[in-house]
Amino acid sequence: MNFNCCKTKKSQAKLKKVVNFLKVISEENRLKVLCLLQKQEKCVCEIWQFLDLPQNLISHHLKVLKDFGLIGSRKQGTKVFYFLSKKNIKKFTSLMSHYIK
Repeated sequence: MNFNCCKTKKSQAKLKKVVNFLKVISEENRLKVLCLLQKQEKCVCEIWQFLDLPQNLISHHLKVLKDFGLIGSRKQGTKVFYFLSKKNIKKFTSLMSHYIK
């Protein structure tokens, strides 16, 4: 095996980011949320109906995705709408492809 891509501290930090990205999206419901938001933003009530999970669990998954920078949100009246952060998703998938090409 060739581990040259992981020798420097910078390479190790990038690899750690990829690993954390994969951990976040490997949870089935989080991946479903990302798929749901692929075409357009959705409010929590729409996400909740699709996943058929308790709202507190949906909120947890949304927080993890948002904290990691994969989604963003905007408030409109009493509703919160979530959307993909396509720039960050592209950044992580591009970084990941560097390690598995």
